[in-house]
Amino acid sequence: MPPYNRISLPASGRDANRVGPHPGVTSPSNEMPLSPPSPRERLHLRRITYEGYRRGDGLFDIEARLVDTKEHPYSLATGDRTPDQPVHQMLVRVTIDAGFNVVEIEASTEDMPYPGHCDTIGPAYRKLIGANLMRGFRKAIAEHMGGVAGCTHISELLGYLPTAAVQTFAGLRRETEHWGDRKPFQLDACHALRTDGEAVRLYYPKWYVGGTHDAG
Repeated sequence: MPPYNRISLPASGRDANRVGPHPGVTSPSNEMPLSPPSPRERLHLRRITYEGYRRGDGLFDIEARLVDTKEHPYSLATGDRTPDQPVHQMLVRVTIDAGFNVVEIEASTEDMPYPGHCDTIGPAYRKLIGANLMRGFRKAIAEHMGGVAGCTHISELLGYLPTAAVQTFAGLRRETEHWGDRKPFQLDACHALRTDGEAVRLYYPKWYVGGTHDAG
């Protein structure tokens, strides 16, 4: 995996009372639609990002990154750290084919509480090569990399990777097309897309199982 630049650390916790969107995300009012918070000080920031890429060889890369930072100096068993030193920084690249099959995995730990120990587990995640992101992937993580067999944070990154992969493919074709007789995987996977619900009636009528709609 190519080296990553050191992260740009967050602004001070003095802005903790401001309610706004995630950096890089805009909304009509430029504010997050949550109630105003009580006076507070930010102590910790966890940032998780997923990026999807189409490769020149027909495969796809999904890259994930987790960074934990503190707003103040802090102490670990391995020594004291300053706010510009992340507690954690884990990186993962999973290469998949168009069928969501995992063909390659790289995992790296760049910042950690226990140098020389946390950063030795990355190659073990190759055990997940051959798994399918849409069929039992989280179960495979638990079976092969659970507990002392893996890293809590790398496994956490991988656990949410299937939905990032879905979004990577979503821009390549209309999600209502090309399913044939196979029920689209997203149906009955959340409250909005329950097959007896209004959204499915409107956008996936073939799979709608509710009653007859009364236009009157």
